[in-house]
Amino acid sequence: MNRKVTLYSTTTCSVCAMVRNLLTGLSIDYEEILVDLRPITRFKLIKETRRLTVPQLNVGGEWVSGFDPVRTLELLYAPSKTEIRSE
Repeated sequence: MNRKVTLYSTTTCSVCAMVRNLLTGLSIDYEEILVDLRPITRFKLIKETRRLTVPQLNVGGEWVSGFDPVRTLELLYAPSKTEIRSE
């Protein structure tokens, strides 16, 4: 698994902490961006996802909104499109 993982969260979001704990528990390397401290990034996130809420998780270009461990695991461990083509 070499997909880039980015978590967009806020400092006071308890659901964000659940996503953070899931990623940490799975030993997934990820970048966390606190959008409450970066308002321009927040506006870009809203434009990209069309959602006003956090957490927003980006796994290899695919978005997961909120705490959705099943979808997160699917994106983390399913073969990527390039891996499928090379087989």
